[in-house]
Amino acid sequence: MNDVLAAVPTVVLALRSVMLAVGVALAAIAAADWAVRTRRISPFSGIARFLRARVDPRLAGIERQVVRVGGHPASTPWWALVVYVVFAMLLIAAIGIVASLVHDALVASSLGAVGLLMLVVSWTFEFLRFALLVRVITSWFPALAHRWWISWSFGATEWMLRPLRRIIPTIGVIDVTPLVAYFALQIVQRLTESLLFPGIS
Repeated sequence: MNDVLAAVPTVVLALRSVMLAVGVALAAIAAADWAVRTRRISPFSGIARFLRARVDPRLAGIERQVVRVGGHPASTPWWALVVYVVFAMLLIAAIGIVASLVHDALVASSLGAVGLLMLVVSWTFEFLRFALLVRVITSWFPALAHRWWISWSFGATEWMLRPLRRIIPTIGVIDVTPLVAYFALQIVQRLTESLLFPGIS
């Protein structure tokens, strides 16, 4: 198991490289599709026919969402690229979090009851930080907020963000309270672990 954990950074680095390469390819496809949709490339060209046959059907769901919120259908390829970037970020973050959780479980298993308590504390803070990350990323897509696979992040974080909003002003239209809460969780976790496990943490 330790060998597997040691290999995680290499796997994450390789995954980032692959996702970056895929992202560059998707950006090129998005640019070409956008150019066809905006008539910058002839709709009768071979590229246009290929994109209409192979790419546009796969973007139909995203295009419906774009139109539903008042966007222009021609921007669909760019929104599809944004969706991919968000997915890649969440996947890489999830792998890192899972590796951290497994590492914590291995350490805790050697410490008995104290280790179990350490595990609960560590996993609780990891969960809250991940919920904040999901909430921030999906805040760019208001239509997703009420989906069951996203709404849990609002329930898990609103209790700490609401009081912060009363004392921290927004910067323009940007709500910085999730960022403040993220760093505050790290500080509170260190304090909690130093108080509960003074000789271990």
